[in-house]
Amino acid sequence: MKQESLKVVIIGLSITSSWGNGHATTFRGLVRELAARGHEVLFLERDVPWYASNRDLPNPKYCKTELYISLDDLKVRFTEQVREADLVIVGSYVPEGVLVGQWVINTAQGIKAFYDIDTPVTLAKLEREDFEYLHPNLIPQYDLYLSFTGGPTLEVLEQKYGSPKAKPLYCSFDPELYFPEQQEMQWGLGYLGTYSDDRQPPLEKLMLDAARQWPEGKFVVAGPQYPASVQWPANTQYISHLPPAEHRKFYNSQRFTQNITRADMIKAGYSPSVRLFEAAACGIPIISDYWDGLDSVFDFDSEILVAYSAKDTLSFLKDIPEADRKAIGERARQKVLNGHTAAHRAREVEQYVRELSGALKTV
Repeated sequence: MKQESLKVVIIGLSITSSWGNGHATTFRGLVRELAARGHEVLFLERDVPWYASNRDLPNPKYCKTELYISLDDLKVRFTEQVREADLVIVGSYVPEGVLVGQWVINTAQGIKAFYDIDTPVTLAKLEREDFEYLHPNLIPQYDLYLSFTGGPTLEVLEQKYGSPKAKPLYCSFDPELYFPEQQEMQWGLGYLGTYSDDRQPPLEKLMLDAARQWPEGKFVVAGPQYPASVQWPANTQYISHLPPAEHRKFYNSQRFTQNITRADMIKAGYSPSVRLFEAAACGIPIISDYWDGLDSVFDFDSEILVAYSAKDTLSFLKDIPEADRKAIGERARQKVLNGHTAAHRAREVEQYVRELSGALKTV
């Protein structure tokens, strides 16, 4: 059944630049699939210098993208579009997000949603009374709170913060971009992720210590902002930035891939990262740290491997037969194909809008 077209306005951190953030790839997938389903999307992005100099998709073909230079500029140029949209989504980490959100709530006549791509970080900031892009007073005013984190966090958003409707909208992957392909096997274990203080200790514990204990192994870490103070093992290659266009090749060039989770996301649980889905889509078996809800995404041992120490990591790398390694990766690939593509997320957004207003009617 065809769905009635929606006018959607998204005010997000970035869709034009994936430099140092996971928002762009998430928005690209969601917006592309919304457009494929017949919806009209306008994406509004604050023009900031660090993204301006690193735009790897300045003009997405599947939506209209406009840059604005200030809150006043946003109001002057886009009030009419926000007012007339069926759905307006404000994303996490939008500059001046509290003021932007209040303006959207006061202006939009359609459904007003907050899309939190950083839910555990957001809640930790609210607890510290750090209202960088969201204030507790705004949460009850948004009709819909879309969260990268599911599980008990949704109850916290509704019961503690007064959200009228908190729903999961996990990250996703594009099956046209992430799939198995033949590549030279360069590394036994790789990790893709931007540096963060809270992720570095588990990265050291699970991966870099394993590299130090196995000099014959080959390891790689790719991602920006790692300080010069990091002491890389001699058998570990460091790549400072890997654009999304090279992610598939990167995954397919390693026998296993490492997943490391932010501390706030471990605390909240139920927060799968986009890297988790992308690696699985390439059929590369994942060695992950543990967090509550991980087994709601992948079955332990048969679809994902959980390490608690360098010893565990080395056991997986050395002891798993090649046929079993490939089977683990393939089972994880089928799992994400069946439930975690960007197309799944677009349909979920439609369903949430339908539940709220009946704006989507079958024709």
